[in-house]
Formats: sequence, C-alpha cells, structure tokens
Amino acid sequence: QVQLVESGGGSVQAGGSLRLSCAASGRLISINDMGWYRQAPGKQRELVADITSGGSGNYLDSVQGRFTISRDNAKNTVYLQMNSLKPEDTAVYFCAADIWNPTIFSVSRYWGQGTQVTVSS
Repeated sequence: QVQLVESGGGSVQAGGSLRLSCAASGRLISINDMGWYRQAPGKQRELVADITSGGSGNYLDSVQGRFTISRDNAKNTVYLQMNSLKPEDTAVYFCAADIWNPTIFSVSRYWGQGTQVTVSS
C-alpha cells in the first residue's frame, strides 16, 4: 500500500507564505513525477505545479514566480513553497505522485487527502 500524507496548510493573510509538504510511504519501488493540485469550491481541480524525479518543475501560469516546488528523493517528499499568497489561491491542495505499481505492472497515480489553504484579504 502507498500513502501520501500532506501537512502545512492553514490560514494566512494576503501576501503571506505557507509551505506544504507531502511524504510518500509504503511500497515505493519507483516514484516518477510528483505534484500539487488544488480545488476551490465550485471549480475543477487544477494542476498547480509538478516536478520530475530529476527536479524539473512546471507551474500554473498564475503561480509562476510566487510558488516553488521541490522534492527530496531520499525522503520521498515533495514540497510547495507558496509566497505572496492571494485570496484566489484559497483552495484544498492535493498532493499527487506517479508510482510504479507492480500489481498492474504499470504506473499508478496516488493522491493525498488534501489540505486546506485559506488566504484572507
């Protein structure tokens, strides 16, 4: 079994910062891409940022320059540093990881339980 456990959400005022962490545990044969998604009330889930196993990051245009994704492969952990937060960043943030699944001999996507980020104006 694979588990993704997120931490670091909370409430901040506009302009503030938060750092999200997501640790993968269980049968981790190989972790490929890891990433962060978010879902605001009444909206679809969207990709915020993702990062390859080699460390190449990709960002949603609206967070480019404010958010930084990173990972520690030795700890099987991905981070999202969020600076200059805006009220429109308010959402539930989900961690995702693409991990080799020997049961199906392919890669499966696993999700964390989500962590709330609330930015007040």
